[in-house]
Amino acid sequence: MAPQALAGVRVLDLSRVLAGPWATQTLADLGAEVIKIERPGVGDDTRAWGPPFTTKTDGSRGDSAYFLCANRGKKSVELDIASPEGAETIRNLAATCDVVVENFKVGGLKKYGLDYASLAATHPKLVYCSITGFGQTGPRAGQAGYDYMIQAMGGLMSVTGQPDGAPGAEPMKVGVAVVDLATGLYASNAILAALLHARATGQGQHVDIALFDVQAAMLANQATNYFVSGVAPTRMGNAHPNLVPYQPFPCSDGMVVIAVGNDGQYRTLCGVLHLEGLASDERYAGNAGRIEHRIELVAALSAVTSGWTMGELMARLEPAGVPCGPVNTIDQVFDEPQAKHRGLEITLEREDLSVPTRTVASPIRLSETPVRYDTAPPALGADTDDVLGALR
Repeated sequence: MAPQALAGVRVLDLSRVLAGPWATQTLADLGAEVIKIERPGVGDDTRAWGPPFTTKTDGSRGDSAYFLCANRGKKSVELDIASPEGAETIRNLAATCDVVVENFKVGGLKKYGLDYASLAATHPKLVYCSITGFGQTGPRAGQAGYDYMIQAMGGLMSVTGQPDGAPGAEPMKVGVAVVDLATGLYASNAILAALLHARATGQGQHVDIALFDVQAAMLANQATNYFVSGVAPTRMGNAHPNLVPYQPFPCSDGMVVIAVGNDGQYRTLCGVLHLEGLASDERYAGNAGRIEHRIELVAALSAVTSGWTMGELMARLEPAGVPCGPVNTIDQVFDEPQAKHRGLEITLEREDLSVPTRTVASPIRLSETPVRYDTAPPALGADTDDVLGALR
């Protein structure tokens, strides 16, 4: 089998819920050995975050679907971190690892001798990643942070949802925990950078990742729109603040997103829709003008698209090079020929479950060190004896 990029890297995962486990699952996909420490008899909180739940071979309730999304490729070890014996065992495990990932409150692990300073004193090459709501410093450092509240505090909800005055207008969260997911990705990137530094210099470091910081970074063009204009962006529904037309358009059987990124694509769109007059109209010739006259332009385009089916519209737009795509439900996503070709659904066996575990593949494609999926998300404590036996 082809080697994996992180083969030989050992990760001690003291995190739970989503941001930390998302980071460590990425490391596991890339070949790292990830040892997940879980509370005896309970495990990661998300094991109980259901329904839906899996079913065990004996007919009893298994793990939640939520747990399965972020924990494949890991080894589960049951240890009571609050007991002196458990804390000592975890310290001994940390001494055998290259990376520690945790998402306890700031300072919460110090009393167990599991904070960065305590572990780095005897293991200076250690990369230690702390994931918190607000970071290790600042007036909110001691406060807990959760994805939903960070979407609110970090401005994402202020630009998500229908505009004031429209039906259903209110700040809206995104349908998945995007702050947690992006935090996990930033964390895994930072860990890899720190690992490279540690291997080159022998010096580890403390990686401080905050959900609030990540959400601020994710504001991207919306933040710089504010910096440049001095005006805070507001909710625009499905419209784009900087491009027109760039939103869903109605069809007789659903909606298709049309994403015009330049004036040439706009002219092509008008030709496909037999609206050559809109293409030559000076008001719409440039993107700035299209933004100024957004309402009337979108209404004119929608009047045509609404008379076509989704298939008819895409069959005309795609060959012409106008970016477009259907608004799919989640089941339709995995039925897409592109999803099947790319293998976006993977199936992993776990002997205690009645059916195989289905999860979404990593989007990482490496030509020489490909991602590999060796094991399903583990049963609670499945690897306790093997991992702890190796310490003796």
